[in-house]
Amino acid sequence: MAALANVLIGLVALLHLYFLVLEMFLWDKPRGLRTFRMTPEEAAQTKVLAANQGLYNGFLAAGLAWGLLLGPAGLSIKVFFLVCVVIAGVIGAATVSRRIFWVQAFPALVALALLHYPGV
Repeated sequence: MAALANVLIGLVALLHLYFLVLEMFLWDKPRGLRTFRMTPEEAAQTKVLAANQGLYNGFLAAGLAWGLLLGPAGLSIKVFFLVCVVIAGVIGAATVSRRIFWVQAFPALVALALLHYPGV
């Protein structure tokens, strides 16, 4: 199950890299507008904030990748960054859209469960 957990952690990291691209580079483009259900005017007003948010998603991805690169020695790093992802996803779900829980927090929760309960 550790291998499956690591695969899922890698997918969570890739997902956060995708969020970085969406928020930093595609926010006011058709893909970003569709994804975040915004008008061009709304995107223009929030573009700087979105870029900052995208950068934070990049840090989450980097932390997860770091934990993976360390192998078994990276367990505590993987746990820390997965917990950060879960917290961000729960707050996003509570304040923006419930969909954020399923896209962001849930995969991280599953990865945490696989790390800590290998028999799951």
